[in-house]
Amino acid sequence: MHVAQINFLPAPTGLAHDEVLAQWHSLVDIAELVADAGTRVSVIQAAARDDRLTRNGIDYHFVDITGAVGATGRSRRFARLLTDIKADVLHANGLGFAEDAFAVAQCLPQLPIIFQDHADGLPRWWRRPQWQRWYAAATGVAFTAHELALPFTRTGLFGPQMRLFAIPESSSRFTVGNRIDARAETGLHGDPCVLWVGHLSAGKDPLTVLEGVARATSKLPGLRLWCAFGSAPLMDQVQHCIARDVRLAGRVHLLGRVAHADVERLMQSADLFVSGSLAESCGYVVLEALACGVTPVITDIPSFRALTCDGSVGHLWPCSDAARLADALVAAASNRPSPERVRAHFDAMLSFKAVGRQWSGAYAQVCDDQRRRAG
Repeated sequence: MHVAQINFLPAPTGLAHDEVLAQWHSLVDIAELVADAGTRVSVIQAAARDDRLTRNGIDYHFVDITGAVGATGRSRRFARLLTDIKADVLHANGLGFAEDAFAVAQCLPQLPIIFQDHADGLPRWWRRPQWQRWYAAATGVAFTAHELALPFTRTGLFGPQMRLFAIPESSSRFTVGNRIDARAETGLHGDPCVLWVGHLSAGKDPLTVLEGVARATSKLPGLRLWCAFGSAPLMDQVQHCIARDVRLAGRVHLLGRVAHADVERLMQSADLFVSGSLAESCGYVVLEALACGVTPVITDIPSFRALTCDGSVGHLWPCSDAARLADALVAAASNRPSPERVRAHFDAMLSFKAVGRQWSGAYAQVCDDQRRRAG
């Protein structure tokens, strides 16, 4: 089977194509995890000029869409390449590109299409009849958790024939490492040593996390929280919260922006990973924490339930509930699985090969469905 993964979002014109692959990690990772499972993969990327690169046995085709008129014009260029490379399945990244995928389907009606969700929201209600027609060209859709498909099924955007898959959005190359060596390098410490990686924004709910940490200190006096973050729209509120609460004094360390390459070493230093996210399409940092063998203490949302097999590894707590977070931190600190056990869960369910196997099964099913439709 030959799978073509297509990214309709144009590559930045200011980057060389090898730089695009270096910076757009998921573009490469999603292709390589499928290839690791033994499926032949090619990647098609919308761009400002034609090009072809080969990395780790995967061909990356950059297709010049300059001057193409609308989705119809772009689709003809994609369809020519898909025909040339003899693709058996089209894996379309992003539910927001339904019009483009539909246009390709008009050119190649026998080619099965499977969408992969990447935190795509619903279209406006008045546009939904059109989007329903576009989505009907696809045979399947993959979300990290089946529950994430409910807004689309309840509004009728996906018909009863649509095949739904629960497949993690990606995987991670992080490893467990040696905790003592990692702490010597990063300076992280604590009993437990708790790590946060994420924006200081409302959707990540850092204020509830701080309150939960504060409440947990009565039973965990040695707890230290280390926060690595990118954007920080709630920085003033976070700093004010830390300054006015004596339970947090000297206990919370704001590390600021950390290069992605250095996040692995932080995670290798930690006992627990905490997240207050209110919603996630997957949760890349949770994947990374699990890959490093860190016990997650994370919100009870669909994607996190899927990544942890309903909390069989780690602890889930209700969103915005600081008291329950405190209880979860105490429970995790006193009875957490070994890094080896956490990593074993990752290897079995979330590694490149594990996720690749799930994709291989999904591709086979949409091919069978397409053959039955044609018949």
